[in-house]
Amino acid sequence: MKHFPIFLAVEGRPIVVSGGGEAALAKLRLLMKTEARLTVIAAEPIAQIAALAAEGKLTLIRRTQQPGDATGAALFYAANDDPVEDGRGTALAQTDGALTNWVDNLEKSQFITPAIVDRDPVTVAIGTEGAAPVLARAIKADLEERLPASLGILARVGKAFRAAADALPMGQRRRAFWSDYYFRAGPQTLESKGEDGLDDALGTLLAQHLRQSDQPGRVTFVGAGPGDPELLTLKARRALHEADVVIHDRLVTPQILELARREATLIAAGKEGFGPSMAQAQIDALIVEHALAGAHVVRLKSGDPTVFGRLDEEMEACEAGGVAFSIIPGITSTSAAVASIGQS
Repeated sequence: MKHFPIFLAVEGRPIVVSGGGEAALAKLRLLMKTEARLTVIAAEPIAQIAALAAEGKLTLIRRTQQPGDATGAALFYAANDDPVEDGRGTALAQTDGALTNWVDNLEKSQFITPAIVDRDPVTVAIGTEGAAPVLARAIKADLEERLPASLGILARVGKAFRAAADALPMGQRRRAFWSDYYFRAGPQTLESKGEDGLDDALGTLLAQHLRQSDQPGRVTFVGAGPGDPELLTLKARRALHEADVVIHDRLVTPQILELARREATLIAAGKEGFGPSMAQAQIDALIVEHALAGAHVVRLKSGDPTVFGRLDEEMEACEAGGVAFSIIPGITSTSAAVASIGQS
């Protein structure tokens, strides 16, 4: 990854665009969705940019760029459609200390602007590091169709309710509340009563969740397959997305572990041939301990957990501790190897 994707705070901060033509206007249409203070430097701006300045949407400086114009700017765009002027402007802005983007010149840019799906405050940014702009546009078009316009409304109202939702304990119960709001109660209320009904719906939903007792912990034994994330079952992916604790063998690949929730606790249990590993009794105790504390524990095993995975011992530990468990099988390494060479 040559470009690290981040969301930069720009509220009230200056962003400078050098250029007054169509390339500059295209960037301005996107930048005007932010709450940044926009400045355009152009000796001869096109009529649309001049009109935006007249409406007070940006500051227009009618001259060529000079040293110091980008001092204090959060970002700088060189969009003159003139390689000589764009090169000069980029050098000046970098001397001023600004992060610079030379439009349509990846090699000379310190940052790039992704394709964006805007459901403010929900924003999806898509980048290909300049390798496949057509692919980025296709992904954007797909997401534009799939993400409803109401998503932003739900998120904005939900954000204002976060302090009240802190009455629920962190972890599973709070996540269950927000899942209930975003995927059931919120959309239903928005459709039947509109945005004005969301606050009451959130209050009612919170009261319901506060009355509920803590859910007991549980264990899901998951087969990680031969290491390819695309060979995971849908149930296995869902379990990883929901897990509070993931106890995994050392053979489980990093690509599989990437699918776990960012907040999940990852515990390496060893279990690699001829290498160091955690004692089985210690693994059993860890599984039960975390589950009894109310966590959803995923015991992640390479291949299929029922094949040479010492699953019986771990299930017996759960039964002895009174912990509910389920099993999600995986593709065995043998099956994957046979398939890869086209033999039966």
